[in-house]
Amino acid sequence: MRAIIVMAVFAILIPEGVAAGQIGIASRYCHHDSASGRKMTCRSKVAAHRTLPFGTRVKVRNLANGRSVIVTIVDRGPFVKGRIIDLSEGAANAIGSSDLMRVELTHR
Repeated sequence: MRAIIVMAVFAILIPEGVAAGQIGIASRYCHHDSASGRKMTCRSKVAAHRTLPFGTRVKVRNLANGRSVIVTIVDRGPFVKGRIIDLSEGAANAIGSSDLMRVELTHR
């Protein structure tokens, strides 16, 4: 019983983030303004995530070809159901994608 209580407390206290090996759909986008206030170019290797703190570094691996890129979270999104991250055009190009892609996310 004690173990269950301890696990419940940890589940409440640990902020939502990217678990090692989280898999889902990524999309690409290009905005010059971000929710964090950071100006960006489409070539930047940055991303938008719904809950991760700004400045978090995430490794994004394209499951179709195995290529990966390290991005910094600077914006909020994606706001389309079923997607787990929005990648800047620079980040998406780095892992060889021109549209939606299936990816694996891990914290850096």
